[in-house]
Amino acid sequence: MSIGSGDLDEFMDGVRRRSPGETEFHQAVQEVAATILPYIADKPAYRDAMILERMTEPDRTISFRVTWQDDAGNVRVNRGYRVQFNNSIGPYKGGIRFHPSVTQSVLKFLGFEQTFKNSLTQLPMGGGKGGADFNPKGKSNAEIMRFCQAFMTELVKYVGPDIDVPAGDIGVGGREIGFMFGQYKRTTNRFNGVLTGKGREFGGSLLRPEATGYGAVYMLEDMLHTKNDAIEGKKAIISGSGNVATHAAEKIIHRGGTVLTLSDSAGFIYDKDGITLERLQWIKDLKEKRRGRISEYATEFGAEYHEGLQPWSIPCDVALPCATQNEINGEEAATLIKNGCIAVSEGANMPTTIDGINHYLSARILYAPSKAANAGGVATSGLEMSQNAAHISWKEEELSKLLRDIMHNIHAACVEYGSEKGGYVDYMKGANIAGFRKVADAMLAFGAI
Repeated sequence: MSIGSGDLDEFMDGVRRRSPGETEFHQAVQEVAATILPYIADKPAYRDAMILERMTEPDRTISFRVTWQDDAGNVRVNRGYRVQFNNSIGPYKGGIRFHPSVTQSVLKFLGFEQTFKNSLTQLPMGGGKGGADFNPKGKSNAEIMRFCQAFMTELVKYVGPDIDVPAGDIGVGGREIGFMFGQYKRTTNRFNGVLTGKGREFGGSLLRPEATGYGAVYMLEDMLHTKNDAIEGKKAIISGSGNVATHAAEKIIHRGGTVLTLSDSAGFIYDKDGITLERLQWIKDLKEKRRGRISEYATEFGAEYHEGLQPWSIPCDVALPCATQNEINGEEAATLIKNGCIAVSEGANMPTTIDGINHYLSARILYAPSKAANAGGVATSGLEMSQNAAHISWKEEELSKLLRDIMHNIHAACVEYGSEKGGYVDYMKGANIAGFRKVADAMLAFGAI
């Protein structure tokens, strides 16, 4: 199936009129609408209730000023957001991103995707996303603390364990979550599960840092199993070097694969012999403790470093884009396929452009879109919410099994709704329809609201 025209053009014209200039959001909607419009063509209940039109309009978009002081005493101003997209199946749930690229369009695309992703987990979570155009790079610990406190002072008006439960995302890790939770607690005098990704000492869950990367590999593994294949012996290229990328790399190595690349915003490393677990731990320390650049790996271990480039030209068997949106375009997707890539599992949110996706689909390679492949993170966040609500803490073995079962069930749902003649599975189609049905049926039950 190719992302194409007809009713889709008319539908997207309406989306663009309502949300002008929001290109990332338009892209996310088009990718979903291309599969959902044909699916609901013979289902008048969904069409008459304008379900898809309502799904593409967030319940509310909140923006606010964030005023804070830097270490030199200068007053600084950023813009913060929370997009509460759809709470038909549970409280709004989605990360907070601190990055200069944060705009309303980016957060709307993320919140829209989150609605489908959360639905696929089968946990009671709606879709939302938030963030600010604040760049934590180069800031002191005290500056980041003051910004997080100022951000939460505004956000506290709109969140709660039964209303909206944010988590981390790009630029927001355990440190930032801790600062925000501390400010929430100080402001409200409540200790509850308003944030996920917390430290273990104050309500966090085991396995949360690993979950997104591990989940993307579990999805890859299940796709390969449909072809009587496995990760063992496969060469993998991975982008990024944060939590998602490093834990995806870790699980690939656990499964007997070889990880050739990791990257950051300045370039990528290519280790022809494969990144070992010991060297991966060195990268984790580099990024988490020293906050250094991936180029330092090349100096330390004699690997290749490609400044200003991404790793998609490196021949591989499987690829896991784990950095950011739109990091693989059509030309790069074609290069991946030409160089022998048989499977792509997206650890980042919407890392492939529509043109790139069409290359995957035309070549009929195994392709798991982000809303399915990287759902392990929010699934474990949902499990953290359950632990917080019950005032308990599960063991790592229990959480590992739950995460593996959730990812297996997501794969099964994609196969159920994405299977085509000849045995090919369109995982994008399957993920979109499976995610849509649960939310749409809840919206129908609520009536015209």
